[in-house]
Amino acid sequence: MTYKNFPSEILSAIDLALKNELQKTGKPVAVFDADGTLWDTDIGENFFLWQIANAGLKLPDNPWDYYREMKNRNGDPRAAYLWLAQICQGHSLIEVRGWAKSAVEKQQPLAIYPAQKALIDHFHKSGVEVYVVTASIKWSVEPAAALLGIPEHRVLGVSTKTVNDVVSAEQEGFITYREGKMQELLRITGGRRPFFGCGNTLGDISLLNDATAVSLAVCSAPVGAELHLAEQALQAEAKAHNWLRHSFS
Repeated sequence: MTYKNFPSEILSAIDLALKNELQKTGKPVAVFDADGTLWDTDIGENFFLWQIANAGLKLPDNPWDYYREMKNRNGDPRAAYLWLAQICQGHSLIEVRGWAKSAVEKQQPLAIYPAQKALIDHFHKSGVEVYVVTASIKWSVEPAAALLGIPEHRVLGVSTKTVNDVVSAEQEGFITYREGKMQELLRITGGRRPFFGCGNTLGDISLLNDATAVSLAVCSAPVGAELHLAEQALQAEAKAHNWLRHSFS
């Protein structure tokens, strides 16, 4: 599939904000959501499907349906997102990261939006600290983010604590959904807010609300796709707040 590049007016607005931020702080921070924002797939859920088929985990009957029911319960998916980390309990972090790498390799070539790759390359060359903040499992997104030159320590997502490099069931940090996304970013950056924030659904609203200079809402899901209404909801918010908007499709 061919994805649309950012128009010149969006790139110009980002460049102007970047120049101003470099003059003000010298250490700009930019933040992106992952699934649907950087690539046209759901890395986190694909990782879970890979685990069901390959990892030999102890899971409920019909684990995919169990997860989806939990995700939709009371309109709050946070318990489901944490559970996807907790099912790795007892396995070494090295093993879990190996699973994640295998799952991403299975999806190659990954449907990365070329416009986002070019923008992130530009940010890196300009000295910007680029973070990915995802509601997916942190470990699942790390190998995909690496394809964009983003190291593991700048991938923030749902995770549980490790003890002697073994995954536990105890939550670590914030659940990176809605307000938790910005809370976790600020925890890691020591309170430094991003000058640029980008996402595709209302789950990313805090990344756009709290960006100091540029907020960019992106979308690509066609009518009838599961994400279409969620993406259009953020597009409506972006229009109301006069944020930048772009459709890759």
